[in-house]
Amino acid sequence: MKRNVTIYGLILGTLLAGSTVFMMNKICSEPNFKSNDILGYAGMILIFSLIFFGIRNYRNNELDGVISLWEAFKIGALIAFIGSTIYVVIGLLYFYFFAPDFLDKYIEHVLYMASQNNATEAELAAKTTEMLEFKEMYKNPLFVIFISYMEVFPIGLIVSFISSLILRKKEN
Repeated sequence: MKRNVTIYGLILGTLLAGSTVFMMNKICSEPNFKSNDILGYAGMILIFSLIFFGIRNYRNNELDGVISLWEAFKIGALIAFIGSTIYVVIGLLYFYFFAPDFLDKYIEHVLYMASQNNATEAELAAKTTEMLEFKEMYKNPLFVIFISYMEVFPIGLIVSFISSLILRKKEN
């Protein structure tokens, strides 16, 4: 089990981290921070679909084609955890070493967009306070780790559960 989970988790994590670095570079290179959230999450779901193949591989090669819902979910969740951990580590390295001014640029963009959308002075002041609080929270690496996990790990758990429902097979 460990070998299967490790291999699929490493592949998933590498693809997830690579796509994230690509998307972050794309966002940072756009002067108005244009991104495509739908494309980003669709890509994540596609990458997390490797969980299905990891569970199926384990079921067929190690368990003679029989796996319970719980066992399948456990395998999928472990693969998702390894992949998410790689995503978090690479994301932290990128954020702190290659894009340390990302939040400043992002906050400037958010406030600019609010002013372009005819926000009142009170709304701009509230948005400024909100963004400064957000920046303050981002000074805590534990918060950044938590937020980073919450971006991807729940998707991995959902894909794990759906894959487990599809792949579960009782012994005849």
